[in-house]
Amino acid sequence: MIEKKYDLHCHSSFSDGSLSPTELILRAIEQGVTTLALTDHDTVSGLFEAQHTSEQHDLNFIPGIELSCIWNKKTFHILGLNIDANNAELLAGTHQLQIIRLERAKKIASKLEKHKIPGAFEAVHEAAGPGMITRPHFADFLIKKGHVSTTQEAFDRYLGEGKPAFVKTQWVDLADAIHWIKAAKGIAVLAHPMRYKLTASWMRRFLSDFKEMGGQGIEIITARSNPDEIRRTIHFAKQYELYGSVGSDFHTPKNQWVELGRLSSLPKSIPPVWDLFTH
Repeated sequence: MIEKKYDLHCHSSFSDGSLSPTELILRAIEQGVTTLALTDHDTVSGLFEAQHTSEQHDLNFIPGIELSCIWNKKTFHILGLNIDANNAELLAGTHQLQIIRLERAKKIASKLEKHKIPGAFEAVHEAAGPGMITRPHFADFLIKKGHVSTTQEAFDRYLGEGKPAFVKTQWVDLADAIHWIKAAKGIAVLAHPMRYKLTASWMRRFLSDFKEMGGQGIEIITARSNPDEIRRTIHFAKQYELYGSVGSDFHTPKNQWVELGRLSSLPKSIPPVWDLFTH
């Protein structure tokens, strides 16, 4: 019997990943993944190609999305898993987020121009194509133009918080993001909970609101989770009776530390989020 291997968080070239949805599916199969969710930032545009390819190769595909939202002036990422990608409310929401991202891109490009780096907006707009413009698109532009040599340097010098081209973005409210996911018959899951650097009391406040708004899951295992982070996340999952998810947050084969399906198993004490998938 083939061992089931889940990866419920990854990105394609329709957001800030480097592989097309087809390439992503084929790589997942190579890595032994049996169930994969594509969760591009704020867009469902890559799901149809991914679904088609997975059907041809007998991979269990879960349509997903990663929504950017605000709670108490802090930015969070919420995964929508097993969504109906044709849902009108979700599509209207992604359109709203696309406008926000476009405005942010124009502001970032304008700030770069003031630092004598012209042409950024046109370049990232072309690079993103039909997908969402993300900050890594700007990082790629800065690398190509020779202003920096790595993505990390691009964020450290220009794009990160407090840097010359940083733009504080007012995403949609957490309640709206969860509402769109629920409208699309999906499961709302908090992505990479330890990355927000919240104190335990702030995390409890957040999860209390998240649960009340209809959130059902928390990502317990990510590619970068250390044992202490996993232990703390398990504690929160139990405290708030949340289902557990696992996801690599894979973006590119160039990052040797993050690979599709290369994840610890979900602890037996936590009910898996895939138990909620009904179709």
